Amino acid sequence: MLFLDSSNPAEIRELFAWGVLGGVTTNPLILSREAKDAILEERMREVIAASHGPVSVELIAETEAEMLEEARAIHAWDPARICVKVPFGEAGLRVTHALAKAGVRTNVTCVMNFNQAYLAALAGGTYVSIFSGRIRDMGYDAREVIEQTRARFDRERLTAEVLVGSIRHIADVNEALFAGAHVVTVPPPILRKMLHNPKTDETIREFNAAWANRGK
Repeated sequence: MLFLDSSNPAEIRELFAWGVLGGVTTNPLILSREAKDAILEERMREVIAASHGPVSVELIAETEAEMLEEARAIHAWDPARICVKVPFGEAGLRVTHALAKAGVRTNVTCVMNFNQAYLAALAGGTYVSIFSGRIRDMGYDAREVIEQTRARFDRERLTAEVLVGSIRHIADVNEALFAGAHVVTVPPPILRKMLHNPKTDETIREFNAAWANRGK
């Protein structure tokens, strides 16, 4: 499955019309770039209206109590659609577990290795976000982390889904899916690049020209 990594309602609406997307992820970096002056709740309601499926909204509080308070407020915006994005860490695991017990979907984010992914799943995370590009920045093989995580989740029948983000190239999408990711969250420019192949364009032009020149 593919999610869209964006907070731009107009672009989200346009790309969801393709019929290929199942949800949306956002984060503070995306929002600071695309909507730095926006009111978060208003922006997220626009994103929800422009899409379908889960919409991940990330916590920015840092203590457990503040994170839980923020999570409950964000979730209340649309309990059927909001997935609370929880930064990985000790406090994040406690928050994830508390939210899971309350029936709130979570997306545990900024996961960089199997150990973190496994802990996030055991804590009750709905999605575990493995950051492919940033793992490569550290010099490690992201594909191996994805494969090992998916294999262990399947073996232990953990309900968490492997979500792969930090996508920088089309090859990252393909690699993540072949490695077993349940979901890959794709930035709009990468999704648009997935449309194109020079041979496809050439073939369509050839077919159209043949029809236009019939009988000549």
